[in-house]
Amino acid sequence: MKIGELAQRTGLAASRIRFYESIGLLRLVERQTNGYRNYPEEAVLVLNLITTAQQAGFSLDELRTLLPQDLSQWEHGKLLDTLHAKVNDIEALEQRLAQSKTHLRALIEEIESKPDDLDCAANARRVLSKMNLGGPGTPEAPRRTGKANRRG
Repeated sequence: MKIGELAQRTGLAASRIRFYESIGLLRLVERQTNGYRNYPEEAVLVLNLITTAQQAGFSLDELRTLLPQDLSQWEHGKLLDTLHAKVNDIEALEQRLAQSKTHLRALIEEIESKPDDLDCAANARRVLSKMNLGGPGTPEAPRRTGKANRRG
């Protein structure tokens, strides 16, 4: 099939298909004497694998090492090891994201619990001091005002 048909069947732009070919991810291409590319049916599967793997978080470099020259030659053990490693990477990322989320929620709660008689700058110093984010020289004593402003 020609690149236009392959693009239509995969939903990828022809330029994207040529890019995958140029970096060695799509090796299933023959050049005709007139220079046109001719792709076998298996190219649809390979491109769908690439798209799915990218959505799962695999980089193009990871895919280059993972995809065999011929899909019938895929090493079962290597594939499983790579997939398990990616799951481990995702779990580690989930833990880091959960910690970040917890930290941000605590920061939001601390900011929203601003006493009515503090201005925003004093509240910022108070929050930073409590969360040990103020660094050296952060004043401990918050400045109070008579305003009942909950912002800041």
